[in-house]
Amino acid sequence: MSWWEAIVLGLVQGLAEFLPISSSGHLVLGQYLLGINEPDITFEVFVHFGTTLSILTVYWSRIVRILRDGLGALASPGAWAEAIRPGKIERARGDDLTYDVPEASGGPVPSLRLILYVLVTMIPTGLAFVFFQEPLEAAFSDPRLVCGALLVTGTLLLLTRLRPDPDGVLSPLKSFVIGIAQAAALIPGISRSGSTICTAIYQNVDRKEAADFSFLMLLPVVLGATALKVKDMLEVGAEVNALPLVLGTAVAYASGILAIRAVVILVQRRSLQYFAFYCYAVGILGLLLI
Repeated sequence: MSWWEAIVLGLVQGLAEFLPISSSGHLVLGQYLLGINEPDITFEVFVHFGTTLSILTVYWSRIVRILRDGLGALASPGAWAEAIRPGKIERARGDDLTYDVPEASGGPVPSLRLILYVLVTMIPTGLAFVFFQEPLEAAFSDPRLVCGALLVTGTLLLLTRLRPDPDGVLSPLKSFVIGIAQAAALIPGISRSGSTICTAIYQNVDRKEAADFSFLMLLPVVLGATALKVKDMLEVGAEVNALPLVLGTAVAYASGILAIRAVVILVQRRSLQYFAFYCYAVGILGLLLI
């Protein structure tokens, strides 16, 4: 891989990982257009690491607070019990997400709730990966399937117009359904951020909360995926070419930060339908030309 190909693919990864247009689908199409027949496992590991750093950078203070509250609650089972106890809805905005929390609860409850909700989303995602790993991997070699899946992503984005002003909160059931959407996004061409944000909005979750939760729930997924790719890289003994790796990672990191902030703003402005038109255009052109 040349240095300019690394920059292009790093930019594609950084933007498409968070914009609702499918990073995996665009990497498949990008590699097809650049004539890269075999995916570079080492490069994929590093650009995924770059996008992971993007999430950590944008949500650093919140992630630190979540980890601090979660670790602190290990010695306090009562805090976890309060976090899962049903109660009257209390809106807790500001820097925190909005949760279904027991009335008058405080302290680490919002952070513990988020941890539990993220764990719930990982159940359907993990099951899909375990039982459908081979067909999912095969899908990455089919650019026409990616184009068809982009049409599905476009439709999901357009349907958010049916829920113009969601103002609800997250819940365990909503989180599980969002996890199903994340599992579907294992198919290249189905946008992970797009499907999870849209699914949250369909369920009347506040738009900003939907976007924030989508990016925060991605962190353990991308860390797990990166760990698996590192394992594959070590098994095949991949050669390392430092310049493309550094360039691709840096571009993925910087563009990822811009993409996260842009999506949060655009979701709040009800602008997801513009990405739908893009997905339709790329999907239709791909089906006609590939």
